[in-house]
Amino acid sequence: MDTKIIKNKELNIWEALIPVFALIGMLAYNVLIAYSGEDDDPLGGSNQFVLLLGAAVAVIVGLFNKVSFQTMIDEVAENIKSTAGAILILLMVGALAGTWLISGIIPSMIYYGLQILIPEIFLPATMVICAVISIATGSSWTTSATVGIALVGIGGAIGFPIGMVAGAVISGAYFGDKLSPMSDTTNLAPAMAGTDLFTHIRYMTLTTVPTFIISLILFTVLGLTIDISGNTDTSVMLIDIEKSFNITGWLFIVPVIVIGLIFKKTEPLIALFVGVILGAIFALIFQPQIINQLTNTDHISFKTAYRGLMDAITIETVIPTENPNLVKLFKAKGMSGMLGTIWLILCAMTFGGVMDAIGALSRISKSLLKLAKSTLGLFASTVGSCLALNITASDQYLAIVVPGKMFAKAYKEKGLAPENLSRTLEDSGTVTSVLVPWNTCGAYQSGTLGVDTFDYLPFAFFNLISPVMTLIFAAFNIKIRQLVSKVA
Repeated sequence: MDTKIIKNKELNIWEALIPVFALIGMLAYNVLIAYSGEDDDPLGGSNQFVLLLGAAVAVIVGLFNKVSFQTMIDEVAENIKSTAGAILILLMVGALAGTWLISGIIPSMIYYGLQILIPEIFLPATMVICAVISIATGSSWTTSATVGIALVGIGGAIGFPIGMVAGAVISGAYFGDKLSPMSDTTNLAPAMAGTDLFTHIRYMTLTTVPTFIISLILFTVLGLTIDISGNTDTSVMLIDIEKSFNITGWLFIVPVIVIGLIFKKTEPLIALFVGVILGAIFALIFQPQIINQLTNTDHISFKTAYRGLMDAITIETVIPTENPNLVKLFKAKGMSGMLGTIWLILCAMTFGGVMDAIGALSRISKSLLKLAKSTLGLFASTVGSCLALNITASDQYLAIVVPGKMFAKAYKEKGLAPENLSRTLEDSGTVTSVLVPWNTCGAYQSGTLGVDTFDYLPFAFFNLISPVMTLIFAAFNIKIRQLVSKVA
């Protein structure tokens, strides 16, 4: 983000917008039509290639406006170089997920969380449980597909409207997804804006925690005002977790240490690496039977321990269970599971690099700044762009990638620190994706939880309040961080 702003007097605003409109159109077709089937996955690579097609359109515009191809390639190289740290962090995050699974850290969080369920506090407890699990796993999708399904079933059995329960599940899941260093979107947003992971997380708590508290209060009020009857029996799930793992509170030492390192402003790679190593050590101490399962052996040797831990760190790991609600949760993809997000970043950096080289980002930024006369106007433009992409491109990643790259220069020229942009991308791009029925997130959550999008939408308080909260902070200039020196 310290690179110079490239300007091109030959380029007008409409020419600068041609690649943007082309990209949005291609993405919309790709997701809504070409890959609209239930088993289709545009994130498997087609959306990434569409970003390259958008870059090709930008190249044509650049050549037409007297920008050399080599200049564009050089800027792409600089862009990709700037993401090296984010890519390494993503790989380390995948490794962390693997060791935290086989060590029993994530299962222990679920185990103890499930035991606090009683009808009087069911809704807020549901939100808290999903938040804790999502922070631990870094995935709102995994949270919903595992304990979320169980909570919706339990809530429906004791008399809660399932849309209300699903809203609590989604609110908690997306709170954790936003704040977890293992979340791909939490890594993606700062990579697009030009800040680091933990600066982004710390700054995001300013809007995210108040939104979470307000949502928690609303669910508490709803829980106390609804007449329900029945009982929350999670004993089967608890027994199945105990069958697979040795559950103990000592496992919480690892996340406590990692969280402590985060608050001590330790370098992200160091904090995550420590978490990986500690997770591996705790797996050997507390879950030797898991190592034996993974290596198909009866006893641990140096070779089998090495093999089991390295597999958990690098490739997909599956812990066998007969409980269908635990199947997806007892699975981690390791470093290899982050390659799709890394691929997306590289393709996005290619598109952004070409757009920067031809002067399109500078031209668009100046036009945006003319429209956004105030800080609130710039934040509102960002929120609106994220919402529009969630609706048109139907994907939360693209709702972060495209506005993130396009607005980065505008925030810098306005004298705003990049974490303002990364936070706004998450407050509007990440959380609102689940509110759109045809968005990949909305379709997934609806199908997984068995609840129509419009049934849970009114109760997804956290997701509804988040973009409003970020605009309130901008309107009243609350904790809006400035750059050390404003760019002229």
